[in-house]
Amino acid sequence: MAVTTACSTETSNPTPSSSASSTPSPPRSASVPSTLDSQLIAAAWKNDVAEARRLIKAGANVNALDDTVQSAFLIAASEGYLELLNLTLANGADVRSLDSYHGTALIRAAERGHAAVVGRLIQAGVAIGHVNNLGWTALHEAVILGKGTPEYVDTVRLLIAAGADPTKPAVNDGATPLQAAKDRGQTAVSAALNTKPPSDATSSAAAAGEALLSAATAGDADKVAAALAAGAPIESRDKHRRTALLLASLNDRVDVARLLVELGADPDAQDDQHDSAWLVTGVTGSVAMLETLLPANPDLTLRNRFGGISVIPASERGHVDYVRRVVKTKINLNHVNNLGWTALLEAIILGKGTEPWQQIVQILVDAGADPNLADADGVTPLQHAESRGYDEIANTLRRAGAH
Repeated sequence: MAVTTACSTETSNPTPSSSASSTPSPPRSASVPSTLDSQLIAAAWKNDVAEARRLIKAGANVNALDDTVQSAFLIAASEGYLELLNLTLANGADVRSLDSYHGTALIRAAERGHAAVVGRLIQAGVAIGHVNNLGWTALHEAVILGKGTPEYVDTVRLLIAAGADPTKPAVNDGATPLQAAKDRGQTAVSAALNTKPPSDATSSAAAAGEALLSAATAGDADKVAAALAAGAPIESRDKHRRTALLLASLNDRVDVARLLVELGADPDAQDDQHDSAWLVTGVTGSVAMLETLLPANPDLTLRNRFGGISVIPASERGHVDYVRRVVKTKINLNHVNNLGWTALLEAIILGKGTEPWQQIVQILVDAGADPNLADADGVTPLQHAESRGYDEIANTLRRAGAH
């Protein structure tokens, strides 16, 4: 995602500019970057991750600043280049580094509405309340220079969850983020800024955790952010050991799940029935939730209580779109569950043989599922299809080389 705004940081052109009346402070004293460092900065502007990785391995410094006070790390933040950002963080990026406006990487990302980058920087420990030389925090910039669009709503929620103060006055004009949002007609942003946790949620982490779980179940992302701000542990669990992310996934609360994922919630945390946020997507069939969870790198080999992985219940239940998407991941299509069945076998044995399951069988075999992998009794997918009179499925399997 890229958002073009009048900004207090540099735009995609490496020449600093700002529509604000304040004049940027002169670049801070920095050693002259080496040739490798300059090449890395150039690669960062192009989001050439492969070249950046090569240059870092050769000795380029991710914190080296050019004469406009740009580094590979700061560029990744302002431009929303998440993979590049992760590369710089893995190679010693200084989260305290500042640009020519005395702003942090977090301020740069918040101004542009790069929510995923904001979440990653929060996890990395960038100061939430830092004030730049325009008198603004990251939260001020997300509102004052933002557009109130969903990306900015997500950004504001992330900052609130991390402890940003919506009532903190700007240094120069005294405007608070909440006042600024109302003045600009940013209704959704105002709602996020104005949401308070239940009064008892501020009394203890346990009470805040209960508020978090309730909000996640209901799909109220503003209240989730407020509960986290009140001290709720992100991995709080209910009596069935379900986390907020698992509850969000189970109830298909995508906005909540996105917020939790960007703050580092664990997609592999399992409840007392061995379900995880990722595993239940195979039951619900939600492609939107699948896409939301993938950036969290869920364990695709994690097993449910039946020994299955997500593609198996999805195939059984006829979730065509989900199966079509999940086969594009690295999930093992020939995984065998405790019943001795693969996704292909479940689609036939527990399916209805109608159009959805016909499509799923075709998708699975096209994606590399073994059409001859038999069940625990030695019965093949083709034999199961023939015995049930599923002629279309049987023909698909024969074309795939089944016997």
